Amino acid sequence: MDYMTLKEASEKWGISARMINYYCADGRIPGAVKMATVWLIPKTAEKPVDGRTKQGKELKHE
Repeated sequence: MDYMTLKEASEKWGISARMINYYCADGRIPGAVKMATVWLIPKTAEKPVDGRTKQGKELKHE
């Protein structure tokens, strides 16, 4: 399986690496694994829905 780093994922999804770090720590990115201090995210992973936005809140309650 191919993996990408937080920086690569942040460029791909258009959000900060810190936000992706929160998603990984919360288990919201399936298949993400932590190797020592680095998160590895599958290249096929999709961007999690942001629960802070109106759209994210609506999707959360479905």
